[in-house]
Amino acid sequence: MSLRFDEYRAFDAVGLAEAIRGKELQPHEVLDAALDRLQAVNPQVNAITYLDEAAVAEARQAPAAGPLGGVPYFIKDLHAPVRGMPLTHGSRLFADQRLDFDSETVARLRQAGLRILGRSASSEFGMSPSVETALAGPTRNPWDLTRIAGGSSGGAAAAVAAGILPATHATDSGGSIRIPAACNGLVGLKPTRGLLPTGPHRGEASHGLSHEHAVTRSVRDCAALLDATAGPDVGAPYFTPPPAESFLALISRPPRRLRIAFTSHTFRQQPSHPECEAAVLETARRLETLGHVVEPGAPDFDAGALGAATGLLLLTGLAAQLRAREAVLGRAAREDELEPVTWEAIRLSQKVTGVDYASQFTRINQEVRRIGRFFQTVDVLLTPTLASPPLPLGALSTQALTLNEFQQAASAFCPFTGAFNATGQPAISLPLHWTAEGLPLGVQLVGRFGEDATLLQLAAEIERAWPWFQRTAPL
Repeated sequence: MSLRFDEYRAFDAVGLAEAIRGKELQPHEVLDAALDRLQAVNPQVNAITYLDEAAVAEARQAPAAGPLGGVPYFIKDLHAPVRGMPLTHGSRLFADQRLDFDSETVARLRQAGLRILGRSASSEFGMSPSVETALAGPTRNPWDLTRIAGGSSGGAAAAVAAGILPATHATDSGGSIRIPAACNGLVGLKPTRGLLPTGPHRGEASHGLSHEHAVTRSVRDCAALLDATAGPDVGAPYFTPPPAESFLALISRPPRRLRIAFTSHTFRQQPSHPECEAAVLETARRLETLGHVVEPGAPDFDAGALGAATGLLLLTGLAAQLRAREAVLGRAAREDELEPVTWEAIRLSQKVTGVDYASQFTRINQEVRRIGRFFQTVDVLLTPTLASPPLPLGALSTQALTLNEFQQAASAFCPFTGAFNATGQPAISLPLHWTAEGLPLGVQLVGRFGEDATLLQLAAEIERAWPWFQRTAPL
């Protein structure tokens, strides 16, 4: 007996695992439903770039053990090694790279029972908030195929919004979980720095700017995946301990009465799109009805200086990655192996001196401390996730724009996310608004460092009061 799409779509990942454990569903039914949906919609959205037939065959034979046993899952094609699968970072330069080990996060996802079947699309090296690569082509938004799906975890978000999966892996170095979650009407949490492992292949993960987690349709999937992956790995340079009680148990209880500040203006005091402003104001009103103290406010810091400093660190890391790849290949990278904006960024970063590089840490520290002082008197900050609805495809092209044009467009589109990669605080995008055209808009909630549980409790409280789970992209 096959599982119809409307039946499959009615479950989140936790629900699918519960139904499998309770014998209401068979693992092969869930697997076939995911693969059928993949075949039906992936040609339109281009979310999944690699399906591992051996992994599919293994999934049919493996017992459905673990808290998420039998649930299909894909890993983003960036930073996260999966034994035997390609890891291209969205780039032609790495098109033939395969690694022979799992990252610790991937290993823990397997231990939780998830069936890792392949790769979701990423922008090249995660640079762009839109996935439109020369390697795999554009990933399209399931709500409007002419729009971007966000990035760099655009493939993951489009796969979930299109109904291929209820949840899947994503990464975030400047908003790359929250941006596509907002574009696709999903939940996207960037956890506190150090809560999830980054090894064994990475240490500080871009000096602590880079995070891994997931995009999901429900808050409880977000919590369950944290339970599966949180905690330090061997040799971690630092870690943030998870709470003594599971995240999944904690979200069943409402949060304490919180002091919440909100702003719809960017941190450079620019207005956001009227729909984004409306989303924040309506969410603020709703939070007040839930009993929280809600008032206007925002941290006072130099957003331009912080963005420039963190951007320089990320771009010089890209140049180092290129050098390491050239050493493996035994030759220089060819012009046709990287996208034009990537080449321009690498050439610019190769001119950065060691003193210039080291001085960025002082600037980051200054601005992060200013943000930290704001959160001494505020529990949560509410902002738009993005400054506008999802843009048309091509507006953030790393193949057609110059580096300066691309940076200006990207900065204008997503000015709210990157600061909290620098601070390391937990930040979540929730799908609380749809435009008159039917496009999803996210609102971002930022919590205090290490208070992921409080942030998820608040998100779960909002979801119970104003559920979004049944909203479905029109594919």
